[in-house]
Amino acid sequence: MDRRSFLTTSAVGGAAAAAGTLAAPAYAQGKRTLTMVTTWGRGLAGVFDAAQRVADSITDMTDGELTVEIKAAGELVGAFEVFDAVTSGQADMYHGADYYFVGQHPSYAFYTAVPFGMTAQELANWYYHDGGMELHDQLGGIFGLKSFLAGNTGAQAGGWFNSEIKSAEDFNGLKFRMPGLGGKALGKLGASVQNIPGAEVYQALSSGAIDGTEWIGPWADEKAGFQEITKIYYTSGFHEPGAGLSVATNRDVFESLSPAHQKVIEIACAECHQWNLAQFLSENGAALQRLQAGGVKTLEFPDDVWDAFGKASAEVHEENMGDSIYKETYESVMASMKASSEWLTKSEGAYRSQRDRVLG
Repeated sequence: MDRRSFLTTSAVGGAAAAAGTLAAPAYAQGKRTLTMVTTWGRGLAGVFDAAQRVADSITDMTDGELTVEIKAAGELVGAFEVFDAVTSGQADMYHGADYYFVGQHPSYAFYTAVPFGMTAQELANWYYHDGGMELHDQLGGIFGLKSFLAGNTGAQAGGWFNSEIKSAEDFNGLKFRMPGLGGKALGKLGASVQNIPGAEVYQALSSGAIDGTEWIGPWADEKAGFQEITKIYYTSGFHEPGAGLSVATNRDVFESLSPAHQKVIEIACAECHQWNLAQFLSENGAALQRLQAGGVKTLEFPDDVWDAFGKASAEVHEENMGDSIYKETYESVMASMKASSEWLTKSEGAYRSQRDRVLG
């Protein structure tokens, strides 16, 4: 029995067991309240904003017929417990980064980011036009979820370090926070990789529990206060070149909604994907200038470190190729990314280079 058959069979059994305990969404005078749990601490810059945007859009577009009540990480369940909360019916939907759930299936990484993967635009191309949404739906269906992209951070920074990285050997023994498959790649370089919820990262870095961390980019990182702890900041990373965020609704709950309300959720998520990406990109430039003015040293990893990232990342991908779902998704992503990248490089890439040259 292959992985797909095993997971499908398991999910059917799990769904049957959970059916008797599924908590029905709250009703009041013909209106319905859906509970959204999140992987984000309340107020975390950009990411919690995305969850709030989706919730508000659903409420507004249905004239309050659907109201989404947000529970931040820790308010109903922990940040990394939202997947189980929604599949079991304890909550109706979650907003989060799907790569937190690679333990459920490694293919979930593709809907946030994989090392040396897609930029934000390439992710959107694949998701909306090259089969990504359909694959997300198939994967979610195994676990009783209906999933959509619902936010994007854009390219994420390489992270904050207590000392400079001069060679790949400097990762050996380094205690570093990085989720997803990027974290698994760092582990191959000898790092002690930590998966810590966003709201807890500042304390872990300031206490010395970790030696470094990636989070998102200049704006969100500045809001988190990492510049108060260290001044060494690598501005380009291999692990999240365009990180998507997702909403997943319990599939029984989703299918109990009217077609109009189902479409509202889909559209609210798609609108948030673009809105959130623009939010991050519009904020990051000014935030980077403030960080640099405050003494933060911005650096890039040496080429040999990038080479080590690439080798380790390839090993991580190869280890998952025995899973038919992962292999199908990887091949779909790579085909779409190659086609998108070639045109973007020859058009926008060439234009940006010439614009910088002409305008100085």
